[in-house]
Amino acid sequence: MIRRTLATVPDTGLDDVRFGLILPCVEDEECRVQIGFAVPVSGAWATPANQVTIAQRAEALGYRSVWTLQRLLNPAGSPDLPYRNVADPLITLAYLAARTERVRLGVAVVNMPFVAPPVLAKQAATLDLLSGGRLDLGLGLGWMPEEFAAVGVPMERRGARGEEYLTVLRAPWTGEVAEHHGEFYDLPAVRMEPGPVQRPGPPILLGGAADAALRRAGRLAAGWVSSSRADLAALGRSVAVVREAAAEAGRDPDALRIVCRGPVRVRAAGLPDRAPLTGSVEEIRGDFARLAGQGVTELFLDLNFDPEVTGPDADPARSMERALAALEAFAPRG
Repeated sequence: MIRRTLATVPDTGLDDVRFGLILPCVEDEECRVQIGFAVPVSGAWATPANQVTIAQRAEALGYRSVWTLQRLLNPAGSPDLPYRNVADPLITLAYLAARTERVRLGVAVVNMPFVAPPVLAKQAATLDLLSGGRLDLGLGLGWMPEEFAAVGVPMERRGARGEEYLTVLRAPWTGEVAEHHGEFYDLPAVRMEPGPVQRPGPPILLGGAADAALRRAGRLAAGWVSSSRADLAALGRSVAVVREAAAEAGRDPDALRIVCRGPVRVRAAGLPDRAPLTGSVEEIRGDFARLAGQGVTELFLDLNFDPEVTGPDADPARSMERALAALEAFAPRG
C-alpha cells in the first residue's frame, strides 16, 4: 500500500494548529481518487494574477487538474454571493493554458443552452489545441430563469435540448463533413478546422442531480460531475444511477469518470455534525477515502464556496494565504 509522507507546509502566517497542517503518515486510500483544485473564480480574490499563482502551484505540486465554473449573469440585487465576480470560464482556462504545461484544465460547467453548439465546439477545439489536449469539458443545462431569459432560450425541455446539443457539438470535431437537422438545432453541411487534439474530442462530463440527468451522463458522456450543492455523504446513490445507465447502454461503467466538486471549508477539528470536506485538514483528508468508497474517481477541492474566502468581507490577500496553505496540505503525494 502506498503511504503518504509528512506534509511540508510553507510559512504562510496561518495558525498551523487551527488548520491541522501537519499530517501523520497514513494509509493512502484516498490515492484512489485523483485530486484537482479550483482556481479563484468568485469574489474579490478572483484576479488573473491569483488564478495563475494557484494554477502554477497546483501543477508544481502534482495536482491532476485545475477548474473553473460558469456564471453568465446574476439577477440585480441577488444575494447569491458564491457567484459574484465570475469571469468567463473558457477564456480563463485559455489564459491558464498559456501559463501551465501539464495540469489538466476543467470547467464545471458550461450551460449548453447559453451558447450555440457550433460556437462551443469551436471554442473547445481551440482551447484543446492551445493547451496540447488538456481540456475537460463539463456541461450542464442551467437553472437560473434570468439567464435563460437573457439568452432568449426557453427553460422547458432542457433535457431533450441537451441530448440533441451533444450530437451537434461533437459532429464538427470529427474533421469530416457534419450535418444535422433536428428539433432544436439545424446544422447545414459544414466542416470545422482545426479540430481538437484529443480524439474523438475533449472528454465531456455532464452535470445534473435529477435521475434523468444522471442517466444521461451514464449513456452519453465520459462521466458525471457533481454540483456544489450535492450531498457529499450520499453521492453513492447518484453514482449508482450513472453506472446503471451506462451498463444498460452497453457501456463499461468502470470506464466512467465520476468527478466530485468538493466545496472545502478548512476549520477547527471536532466540529459538531461536521459536513464532509469541512473541518481540519486531517478530517478532510479522511473524507477523500469515503468519497472514493462511494465511487468517486476524481475530486477537485474548491474554496470558492467558502464565505471566509469569497464573502464580501473577505480579505483577498488572506484568502490567497488560505488557498496556498490548502494547496500544500492537500497535495497528492502518492
